[in-house]
Amino acid sequence: MQLHFSPSMRSITISSSNSNGGFGELMKIKVAARHFSYRTLFHTILILAFLLPFVFILTAVVTLEGVNKCSSFDCLGRRLGPKLLGRTDDSKRLVKDFVKILNQVNSEEVPAGLKLPESYSQLVSEMKNNKYNAKEFALMLKGMMDRSEREIRESKFAELMNKHFAASAVPKGIHCLSLRLTDEYSSNAHARRQLPSPELLPLLSEKLLHHFVLSTDNILAASVVVNSAVRSSLKPEKIVFHVITDKKTYAGMHSWFALNPVSPAIVEVRGIHQFDWLTRENIPVLEAVEGHYGIRKYYHGNHVLGANLSDTSPRSFASKLQARSPKYISLLNHIRIYLPELFPNLDKVVFLDDDVVIQRDLSPLWDIDLKGKVNGAIETCKGDDEWVMSKRFRNYFNFSHPLIAKHLNPEECAWAYGMNVFDLHAWRKTNIRDTYHSWLKENLKSKLTMWKLGTLPPALIAFKGHVHPIDPSWHMLGLGYQNKSNIENVKKAAVIHYNGQSKPWLELGFEHLRPFWTKYVDYSNDFIKNCHILE
Repeated sequence: MQLHFSPSMRSITISSSNSNGGFGELMKIKVAARHFSYRTLFHTILILAFLLPFVFILTAVVTLEGVNKCSSFDCLGRRLGPKLLGRTDDSKRLVKDFVKILNQVNSEEVPAGLKLPESYSQLVSEMKNNKYNAKEFALMLKGMMDRSEREIRESKFAELMNKHFAASAVPKGIHCLSLRLTDEYSSNAHARRQLPSPELLPLLSEKLLHHFVLSTDNILAASVVVNSAVRSSLKPEKIVFHVITDKKTYAGMHSWFALNPVSPAIVEVRGIHQFDWLTRENIPVLEAVEGHYGIRKYYHGNHVLGANLSDTSPRSFASKLQARSPKYISLLNHIRIYLPELFPNLDKVVFLDDDVVIQRDLSPLWDIDLKGKVNGAIETCKGDDEWVMSKRFRNYFNFSHPLIAKHLNPEECAWAYGMNVFDLHAWRKTNIRDTYHSWLKENLKSKLTMWKLGTLPPALIAFKGHVHPIDPSWHMLGLGYQNKSNIENVKKAAVIHYNGQSKPWLELGFEHLRPFWTKYVDYSNDFIKNCHILE
């Protein structure tokens, strides 16, 4: 590069040598004739000496990297800036290239013989030692993730199975309680005393009193239901409890309430075998349900065998397991469909499940006008808790079955068992029981393809058109499977229901919800202490 001054000092030419050995003119600067000073010339030369190398570098980069594709100086600056400052940013391009490889590998199968690293650190080590290319790395990564997902699913299903067996089994403490009380019945005259006492027998059919019906073989649970109802009542002297149990539990159940009276309330304990009306001729369908080999195998067999777990979500599998609880083929669970015949002298009763706790006086339930309907129940298709209160007929029935599709609406709102006001006088004018029986028969014929879950589905059909919705504050559901139950709502509810597997008397019960139940357990009782109930 050379500078040439004209003889008159009116211009300066900047030139550089070219490939032909000559000089090419790069720039020519004219200097004004007037007011010219050598100081100005000197400063101009210094500025040009600084700018020219930059211009040269810029031209070279544009030529070599094809920046001519940029349509603006802004584009040019974005590409050149980091390079001129000694920095490079290839991360976006690298991510884009890697995503392309991941998408390609996503449609490919991981080779069966590929040995997968056991940890991230091992993967990094093998990358260094074996120098995998990007595709090999992506395949390795996919294989590791597929293996982890498979192991997590298997663990989840195993957890659900263990939980199902734990929920279906009788805890050692409760089994101990039943055995000790049964033994007491045979050796202690006080445990065998008549319930209620002879002078109170007429009150068992007194229509002006508040009659509760409880069907259970769990003595501890029964004690909590009765204690909570009596302690929460403003008029306990009006309460009459009719506790129905099976033959094997009868002696122990009788002993408990004989030795632990809840005066002024009245309690009677009756075994199924003591009801003359409950004969084989009157309950042929339920005898078939309990004795049918296929049914027993379904409820007591291997719940994983034949199940396609790869196409089943853990939530769906949990629902199917709950539907296969052995209690659903127990006569005690179906007994409520025979209430009008079992209590011919009563007009209205409140039926309670054994996994409920009463927290408020229930006397107003007898004043509810059911408007000629048979069953007062809360609806379960709407509410703040979307997990619990989102049940419609589609949740209980198989609508691909032609009979179900023909007779039922999948969007119809379901209702809850567990705390129901039954008008027995109105019930006796209906064919609810016969409808219940006929649909049970159809489901047996279809090998349980119409519905799976116990007693509620046939009841939803049998009581169709006979249900009067009551205020949801009377009955709060889900404490046995929803650990996020709103505590404030739990405190306000008249009846809380631990429906689900996590019963409060089981170790798998939710710890923060258990105290609402345990507050009604008498831990000072010798039988409770000696059997180490929930110790």
